[in-house]
Amino acid sequence: QVQLVESGGGLLQAGGSLRLSCAASGRTFSRYAMGWFRQAPGKEREFVAGISRDGDGTYYADFVKGRFTISRDNSKNTVYLQMDDLKTEDTAIYYCAGRSRYYTSAYNRANYDYWGQGTQVTVSS
Repeated sequence: QVQLVESGGGLLQAGGSLRLSCAASGRTFSRYAMGWFRQAPGKEREFVAGISRDGDGTYYADFVKGRFTISRDNSKNTVYLQMDDLKTEDTAIYYCAGRSRYYTSAYNRANYDYWGQGTQVTVSS
């Protein structure tokens, strides 16, 4: 069992930057591929970024490529999402997720076993 707790959300203006963190409990963090998803009001939860167990592989949704960076520190049981050049359309609740079946697609939310409670990111114009 893994518990995930996100932090770092907030309110900021368009063009700004924010770094989200997701702290995982337990000693098996490095066994999980990790991902970030987001959900805006009235929309489905969508993939944002994913990272392999060792951090060598990263994956991004097209709408964040070049602006967001996912990383992880297995010694701290933490995964990060650096968000730069934020836009109003990035406003959403951001969720961290863990995937034990690391060989499955990072893009499909159904492949993730564990989810955090989410952190709100609001970008104003």
